[in-house]
Amino acid sequence: MTAMALAQEDAPTNLRARTARGTLINAIFMVAVSMLALVQGVALARLLSPETYGLWGMLMAAFITLLTLGSVGIDDKYIQQDDEDQQRAFEIAFTIQILLAPVFVVLLLIGIPLLALVYGETRIIGPGLAIAFVIPALALQMPLWAHYRRMDFLRQRLLQSIDPVMTFIATITLVLAGLELWGLVLGAMIGSFAASAAMVATSPYKLRWRFDRDALREYRKFSTPLFVAAGSTVLLVQVPVIVGSNVLGVTAVAAMALAGNISQFTNKVEDLVTGSMYPAICRVKDRTDLLFEAFWKSNRLALLWAAPLGAAAPLFVGDFVHHVIGEKWRFAAPLIGIYGFLAVFSQIAFNWTAFFRAVGDTKPIATASVVNTAAVIAFGVPLLVLEGVTAFGVGVAVATVIGVGLRLWYVRRLFPGMPFVSHIARGILPTVPGVVAVLALRLADPGGRTVGRVALEAGLYTVLIVLTTWFSERSLLRESVSLLRGGARLREAPVA
Repeated sequence: MTAMALAQEDAPTNLRARTARGTLINAIFMVAVSMLALVQGVALARLLSPETYGLWGMLMAAFITLLTLGSVGIDDKYIQQDDEDQQRAFEIAFTIQILLAPVFVVLLLIGIPLLALVYGETRIIGPGLAIAFVIPALALQMPLWAHYRRMDFLRQRLLQSIDPVMTFIATITLVLAGLELWGLVLGAMIGSFAASAAMVATSPYKLRWRFDRDALREYRKFSTPLFVAAGSTVLLVQVPVIVGSNVLGVTAVAAMALAGNISQFTNKVEDLVTGSMYPAICRVKDRTDLLFEAFWKSNRLALLWAAPLGAAAPLFVGDFVHHVIGEKWRFAAPLIGIYGFLAVFSQIAFNWTAFFRAVGDTKPIATASVVNTAAVIAFGVPLLVLEGVTAFGVGVAVATVIGVGLRLWYVRRLFPGMPFVSHIARGILPTVPGVVAVLALRLADPGGRTVGRVALEAGLYTVLIVLTTWFSERSLLRESVSLLRGGARLREAPVA
C-alpha cells in the first residue's frame, strides 16, 4: 500500500467510520457470544449441582490465574507498533508468543496441583492438568492479531466465533452424556483447538521465526508494568477463592463464580467498545483532541448500555433465581445483585487502559491494579470470613469505589478538561425512570411474582429506558447510527 493510501486510510473520518462499523460487527458478535455464554451458564447451573459448578469455578480460577500471568501485552504492543515492515513485525511477535507457550504449559502443570492443594480440593488436579495442554492452541491463535490491527473486524470475529460455538456444542453434549466436570474441560479444549486450526489456516502472514533483541527490549519495557498488573489480578482472583473454599466451602466459590458470570454480560461492553477502538486510537496516539473525543463518546455509550443491565440485576435477581436457575441458588441472590450494581459503576472510564497503552504509558495500569487488589484483600476478604459471600460483595464494592476514583485521577492527567460529573450523570440518568417505575409498581401492588408479572415489569422497564435514552441522547445516538451507515463526517473536536 502506498504512503498516500495509508494516509487516506488513517484519516480521522475514515478511522471513525471504520471504528463505527467495527463496533457494529463487534456488537453483533459480543451479543451473540454473550447470549450463548449466558445460555450455557444457565443450562449448566440447571444440569449440574452447585458442588460440581463450584469445582469448575475453582478450576477456572486456577487456570485463569496462571494464564493471566502470560497476559503481558504482547498483542497490545504488536498492535501499537508502526514498523514499516509488517511481515517482520508479525514474525517478531509470533516468535515471542511461541517462546512463552511452553513456559506457561510448565507453569500450569506445576501450578494447578499446588492451587488444588491450597483450595483443599484435589478433584480438580486431573482436569486441570488436561486443560493445561490448551496453551499451544491459544499461542497459535496469534494470527488473529493481524486482522485486528488491520481493523478487519468481520474476519476477526468470524474466526473468534468458532471457539464459543464449538465449546457450547461440545460442552452441553458431554455434560448430557454424564461427564460432568470432565465434559466442561473437554468442551473447552475442543473449542480452542478448532479455532486455532482455522486461524493458522487463514493467517495473512507466514508463520516464521525471527528473534530481534532490540524489539524484545521494546516489548519488555511495554510489558513489565502489565505483568505487574497481571500478578495483582492473580491475587485478586485467587485470594477470595482460596479463603472462601477453605473457610466456607465449595458452595461459596460457586456463588462468586455464578455472580461473576452473570455480571460479565454487562461488562462485555468493555470488550465491545475497546476492542473496536484500540487499533484506531493507536493510529492517532499523537492527537490529543481525537483521543479525547474517542474517550468521552465511547464511555457515554458504554454507560447507556451498562446502566440498564446492571440495574436490572438487583431488581430482578429474585425472579431469576426462582423461575430460571432454581431455589438451590437463593443464597447467591444478594451477591448477584451487588455485582450487577458494581457492573454499572465499574463502567465509568472503563476503557482508560486502552488510551494509556496506546500512548505507551503502562505504569499507571500497574499501579491501579495493585491498589484495587489490595483494597479487595483489605475490605472484601475479612468480610467474607466473618459474614459470608454477601458481605464479601460489600467489601468488593468499597474496593471498586477506590479503584474507579484512582482511575479518574489518572484520566484527568491525560485529559485535563474532562467534565466527569456531567459525563457520568448523562450516562446513568436514562436508567432512573425505569427503576423508579418498577419500584412504584411493586409498592402499589405487591402481589405474587408470577411469570406474567415479571414480564410486565421487565417490559415496562425496557420501554421507559429506551424512550428516555433516545430523548436525552438522541444527538449522540444519531451520530453513531450515521457512522454505522458510513455517511457521517464528524467534527474533530469533542462537544460537551
